[in-house]
Amino acid sequence: MTTSQSVARISTLYERDFCLWAEEVAKLLREGKFSELDMENLIEEVEDMSRRQKDALRSNLRIILMHLLNYKYQSTKRSQSWLDTIEEHRIRLEDAFEESPSLRSYFPEVFDSCYQKARKQAAKETNLPIDTFPSESPFTLEECLDEDFLPN
Repeated sequence: MTTSQSVARISTLYERDFCLWAEEVAKLLREGKFSELDMENLIEEVEDMSRRQKDALRSNLRIILMHLLNYKYQSTKRSQSWLDTIEEHRIRLEDAFEESPSLRSYFPEVFDSCYQKARKQAAKETNLPIDTFPSESPFTLEECLDEDFLPN
């Protein structure tokens, strides 16, 4: 099989069976057969890995912020479930920072936009007017990550 046939076979495999494609690409990489790699899809997947980590960071942060808002502005409805959710997503963020320290610098970049989305989610979930929640986060980045922090 020629190099171009091998690349075409691997590229076709990407569309039919992603798991097998990934195994084949890993094998080619280990064997140093770089000319046989499906570079277009490989590049796309490497870029997607970073994007997925950033998406997960934003999702975890939004959940923390939303539950902190719920906790602060619906004090009569506080529950262990909210506390468990806040704790779980703080752990997920810390794990992400340990695995990919560069995400720490991304965290402040997305904090405000995550807060705005969390604010809308909190209003929808609580049936409280959006104006109940401040337009700017009442919580700092550090408080969101602080396992001991809960708002009054």
